[in-house]
Amino acid sequence: MARLIIDKDICTGCESCIPACPFGALSMKEGIAVVDEKCTFCGACVDVCPVNAITLEKEEKAVTIEPSAYKDVWVFIEHEFGKVSGVSFELLGEGRKLANALGCKLCGMLFADPEVAEPFAKEAIAYGAEKVYLVESPLFKIYRTDPYAKAAVDLIRKYKPEIVLFGATTQGRDFAGTVATTLEVGLTADCTGLDIDPETKYLRQTRPAFGGNIMATILDYPNYRPQMATVRSKVFPMPERDDSRKGEIIREPLQMTEEQVRTKVLEFIKGTETVNLADAEIIVSGGRGVGGPEGFKPIRELAEVLGAAVGASRAAVDSGWISYEHQVGQTGRTVRPKIYIACGISGSIQHQAGMKTSEVIVAINKDPEAPIFKIATYGIVGDLFTVVPMLKEEFKKRLGR
Repeated sequence: MARLIIDKDICTGCESCIPACPFGALSMKEGIAVVDEKCTFCGACVDVCPVNAITLEKEEKAVTIEPSAYKDVWVFIEHEFGKVSGVSFELLGEGRKLANALGCKLCGMLFADPEVAEPFAKEAIAYGAEKVYLVESPLFKIYRTDPYAKAAVDLIRKYKPEIVLFGATTQGRDFAGTVATTLEVGLTADCTGLDIDPETKYLRQTRPAFGGNIMATILDYPNYRPQMATVRSKVFPMPERDDSRKGEIIREPLQMTEEQVRTKVLEFIKGTETVNLADAEIIVSGGRGVGGPEGFKPIRELAEVLGAAVGASRAAVDSGWISYEHQVGQTGRTVRPKIYIACGISGSIQHQAGMKTSEVIVAINKDPEAPIFKIATYGIVGDLFTVVPMLKEEFKKRLGR
């Protein structure tokens, strides 16, 4: 709760506060400023009052919960264009570890059109969900924030999960933020690591911070539940699918009508992506060491021989040497290829966050102290403009190209 107080004995009627209010909540009455119900307690008027006649009092809301009432790990089962997103299955795999550590169940949270709801629920069970909380409605045919958020908030308030995980996709970020705001709980975005603190049993959420210069581990305040996080695709491995798994589907109704949804989808145009880093099995990336746009020529030539995608570090993209769609890292794509070849990339934490889970990492750099060598499977200390052409010729021989 909050309230805006205007001291009538101090107010001089200068009217400085009136144009400062972005909501038109202030006016003059008998030479004194007064506030009406449009006030949002933003404090803009407090800052401009020259005689300090306006004060904003905020009463902190005491929040107390019973931690034992919250249990189970939930994963939001995201889908689009008739297909469940891979990140949902990856999170079920990681959620299994968290649930085991807490001694609770792993559950899916699914909102879908009746035509696809049950197959998607069974797919979530095949990837490890013991329960799937399912809300079916034609309103879920195309993603819109309102019905998704309404369904999620109602389910979470009723069943009280301890942890809820979302994919850090366009949909997941929009959806998770709305749910967290409505429930008034925290949300850690773009996590690259999740585990359970052995002493407190709280969720430890690790993500790059300060522009990717350090890794921060975040724990939610104990009086707020559920603990919520978004995680990028390819951060965790895909678990094995087992269609023989059995699980429970718990159906709940959607308490919303089409008239209550504030948005209408007129048309959905899917953009064409020319660089598919997320699904590439081999990626050859260039960094600051390539020296300029022309420096990507040997990178592309090696990628062509290997049938690989071309990636880049943030430094190369920020310098304008290659387009953003090639960027790998915390502010670019998170990838998990079988082979990642880093050419002239020093290996900042920000970049490592996007590729360190690659199966094999080959680092080529002139600096033997470059951080990339600490996570590399194979390291080559040398000039990339000498090493990369040599690799290209050798691969051509071996591959018969």
